Amino acid sequence: MIGRVLALAGGLSGAAGLSQFPEYAQQYTQRLAGAVDELTLFVEEFDRDARSLGLGRSEALVELAQGGEMGATRAKTVAETIDRRERLARDLETLRTAGPFTRALNARRFSDGDIARKAWQDFRPALPFTFEGAVFGGTGFVLGMLGMAIMVWGLRLPFRNRNRDVSDSDRPKSA
Repeated sequence: MIGRVLALAGGLSGAAGLSQFPEYAQQYTQRLAGAVDELTLFVEEFDRDARSLGLGRSEALVELAQGGEMGATRAKTVAETIDRRERLARDLETLRTAGPFTRALNARRFSDGDIARKAWQDFRPALPFTFEGAVFGGTGFVLGMLGMAIMVWGLRLPFRNRNRDVSDSDRPKSA
């Protein structure tokens, strides 16, 4: 009886937790889009400055790096920012074109720690009344219930063997 109650509690916990994924994914994607927009403006300004001097992006980074210690540090930062923008833009494209269920399969695209942390800070759990919320909730219920049932089974396993050993020793031995 207690095992069933615990399994049900695990199922409800799993449903409540996993049903939140679609909303969190939406909030992460919105923050990701904002970050890509801002980084794009930065990269475009850098490219425009480089073009105004008759340089390409790579040439401008090399020239910037030759401008002393500050220039070298700034060139490295600009190169990292450009790389981050490219990575985030790829992630955004994948998440925007993915359906609600394939977003879960692309969870590795939720890779930017800063964006994930800020999305989590603003995230507020809610009862999802969407199809994908119901599917994620149902999946969470089944996984949570299964996980709790396995855990209860594992905890009871040593006691089952002990009870069988005691039962066997209490039986009269036949001659």
